[in-house]
Amino acid sequence: MIIEKTIIQSNNQIAENIWKMQFESPQIAEEYAGAGQFVNILPNDDWNHPLRRPMSIASVEDSTLSIIYKIFGDVTEALSKKKVGDAIELLGPIGNVFTKWDSNVFPILIGGGVGLAPILNLKDQCHVADIDYATIIGAKNSNEQFIDHDPENKIYLTTDDGSIGETGTVMVPLDKIITKIDNPHIYACGPEPMLKAIHDFALKNEIPTQLSVESYMGCGIGLCQGCVINKNNKAPKEHSYHEKYSLVCLDGPIYEAEDIYFA
Repeated sequence: MIIEKTIIQSNNQIAENIWKMQFESPQIAEEYAGAGQFVNILPNDDWNHPLRRPMSIASVEDSTLSIIYKIFGDVTEALSKKKVGDAIELLGPIGNVFTKWDSNVFPILIGGGVGLAPILNLKDQCHVADIDYATIIGAKNSNEQFIDHDPENKIYLTTDDGSIGETGTVMVPLDKIITKIDNPHIYACGPEPMLKAIHDFALKNEIPTQLSVESYMGCGIGLCQGCVINKNNKAPKEHSYHEKYSLVCLDGPIYEAEDIYFA
């Protein structure tokens, strides 16, 4: 894990309230292990915003690293105002990676909300490895989508209002895809309600599934204990915090579906 002062190469809006930023980050890029890892960004080096913000890595090419982020508040708004050539401090790479996607399985990649970055990253890895896969991307409406709905090439978009792709949640195309393929494995990242629906579906249908969990983080290195998720430990020791809970920054962000549960 490295603290690196990086230089912004680009910072462009790609959909409604959604931006893509690229950094010149040779040290973190050298340590990068694969899709699923993230960086902790210090958007403003001042006492008004002392906490870093976790951002999943969307791509790494040579010494260039990119993230995809959505404007939610003051900090991400400030991030969108950054200019090419500005310096920004990153801590990373942090976390584990998606696995088994290249082991004679059919990966179904599912992303929603700000959970797009690691899924698009894994999509690129599957493409480079010439692996057949399907992608499902969910959003509220067409303004938040920035790739094409293309079922013939196994790319499915969903929107809550039906303005592009299929109407409803990511579960609509997932239900259809799952009956047409052999040996499916699900890889997903997105808001908790989406992950919970996929989690319950996967366990019910006995489909191997890895979930990249989004969580609020204060430090990203396990000190603040702020990114807790429930472990699916059926017989924890009495009063044992570490047997009942997991820290996303240290143990994740990627978990096998059967290892966690959403309250």
